[in-house]
Amino acid sequence: ALSAETSGGTPAGLAPPDVSALKAGQPVQRDGARYLGTVVTAPDGSQRLVVAGAGLVGFAAAVHYGGVWLVVVASVGALVAGFATWLVVRLSLRPVARMRGSVRSLPPGARLALPDSHDELRALAEEFNALLERQEQAAERLRRFTGDAAHELRSPVASIRVQAEVAVTNPDPELAQETLSDILTEAERLSSLLDGLLSLARSDAGEVPPASPVELVSEVRSAVARLPAGAPETRVSTAVAQAWASSAHAEVELVLDNLLRNACRYARGQIVVSVLASRSSVRVVVDDDGPGIAPEHREKVFDRFYRIADDRARSSGGTGLGLAMVAETVRRRGGRVQVTDSPDGGARFVVVWRAAGTGS
Repeated sequence: ALSAETSGGTPAGLAPPDVSALKAGQPVQRDGARYLGTVVTAPDGSQRLVVAGAGLVGFAAAVHYGGVWLVVVASVGALVAGFATWLVVRLSLRPVARMRGSVRSLPPGARLALPDSHDELRALAEEFNALLERQEQAAERLRRFTGDAAHELRSPVASIRVQAEVAVTNPDPELAQETLSDILTEAERLSSLLDGLLSLARSDAGEVPPASPVELVSEVRSAVARLPAGAPETRVSTAVAQAWASSAHAEVELVLDNLLRNACRYARGQIVVSVLASRSSVRVVVDDDGPGIAPEHREKVFDRFYRIADDRARSSGGTGLGLAMVAETVRRRGGRVQVTDSPDGGARFVVVWRAAGTGS
C-alpha cells in the first residue's frame, strides 16, 4: 500500500482520486496549488508516494480581487434593481394616487369615475362606490331613525307634561285621579319605547348573547299565559310535543310577546298560534282575524316606527318598534320573519328559526 505525503512528511490532504492521479505521474490542482508526485522506495524497502506542491502564481490575488469586484457588481446591481423597482411601482401607483385625490374632493352624494380599463383599479373604484352607497344608506337610516325617535319621545313627554299641569292647576280630586291614570298610561308607553330603543341599539352594536336550545312549545304556552285580561281568545296548535330552536331564552320571549301583543291589538275575536318543526328549522305562526295587512305594506311593517294608516292602526297605542325588534332579533340568529294573509281573514306572521343542533 502506498501513502501520500508531502516532502516534509505530513499528509497532503488530497482526495483518493488525486492520489491515484499522482501515482500515475499526472499533476493535480487543488485549492490554488499544483501538485506533482512520484513513487519511491524507502530505505526499509516500502513504497511511498512523494508529493511536492506549490501555490499557483496570482491565485490568491485573483480570488481577492474577484471577491471585491463581485461585491461591487452585486451592490451596484442591487441599487439599480431597487431604483428600477421603485420607479416601476411609483408609475404603476400613479392612478391610485389620482383616485385618492378624487376621493378627497368628492362632494356628498358623488361617486368615483370608473377607469376605461377593466382591471383591478376599476374593480377597486366599483367596490369603493358600493361602499359609499352603503355608507350613505346607513347614514340616511340613522338620520331617519333619530328623527323618528325624537318625534316618538316628544309625544308622550309632552302629553305627560300637559296632563301633569292640568292635575296641578285643577284641585278637583276626581279629575286629578283621572289625569294621573292618563299620566301612568303615557309613562308606561314611554318606558316601553325606551326599552325598545335600547334593545335595538344593543342589536346594532352587535351585542348578541350566546345561542342555546330553546323549547318553543312551552315558550308559546307561557307567552299566551302572559297575555293581559281581556285579550282575544288565543289558541295554541301544535303537532309536536317539543320543538327546539337555536336562539336565546330572552330573545324568544321578546319575539313571542311582541307578536302576540300585535295580534291582540288588531284581532277581532281569535288568535291561533301554531308551532311547526322540521329537521333543519322550527316555525311559529301567529294568525289573527283582524283587518290584515295590504301587500304594499308587508315589507315596511318591519321598519322602525312604521305604522299603517288604516283600520289596523286604529287606537293601537303602539310604539312602532315591536315588529322591528322581532325582525332584528330573528335575523341576527340566521332566521327570518314574514307576513302574509291568514286563513282567518287577518294577518299571518311566520317566524323561522334554525333548529337547535344545525348551527347558528
